[in-house]
Amino acid sequence: RLARRRAGVHQSKPVRLVEHATTSNISNVEYSENWAGAVYDSYPSGSFTAVTGTFTVPTPSAPSGGRGSYSASAWVGIDGDTCDTAILQTGLDFTIDGSDVSYDAWYEWYPDYAYDFSGISFSAGDTVKLTVTATSTTSGTAVIENVSTGKTVTQDITSSSALCEENAEWIVEDYEEGDSLVAFADFGTVTFTSAEATTTSGTVGPSGATLIDIEQNNEVLTSASTSSDSVTI
Repeated sequence: RLARRRAGVHQSKPVRLVEHATTSNISNVEYSENWAGAVYDSYPSGSFTAVTGTFTVPTPSAPSGGRGSYSASAWVGIDGDTCDTAILQTGLDFTIDGSDVSYDAWYEWYPDYAYDFSGISFSAGDTVKLTVTATSTTSGTAVIENVSTGKTVTQDITSSSALCEENAEWIVEDYEEGDSLVAFADFGTVTFTSAEATTTSGTVGPSGATLIDIEQNNEVLTSASTSSDSVTI
């Protein structure tokens, strides 16, 4: 799996919104086939330059009756919604394949593929802090810290695909391998705490962001919510 991804197979993609067929009494919610969480479509004052959030590593499981490999990915990022030409992001994949559970940390500047961090590992229950920082529209830094083990990895990234710095997000994604969505794991609940986005005019929590839930085959698979400093998916 790692070799395949290093060969350019794994890719996190911009949000792909879907028309929600059923009536909902929840306002400020969008539906997508690949993203769940909270995203700022724009911010009234300033551009987004950093996003951070901390979560507890879940134990993924296969859906009822499912066989084979199932995955999901938790990440923070800049852009990818109203600005769909670039995303600076970093996160952690969780995969269940039979009885085997694995976790892979990665960074990505879309439209390039994801690349794995080396020298860091994770177990269910570990506390993980994710941070991306845009030092310009074409350069930035991805940082993942395993707070439980004290290990931190950092990657400086440059890209010819410029960020718009319009969006900031905290997401669980059904990502792609080989141009199709992976089978989506049951990840339980992921809660990003200490969730914060930095703009050129200050910092904001996620409570003003738009909620996104994953809907596939007319079934809503997630239930996102926010507080002043957290995003629960």
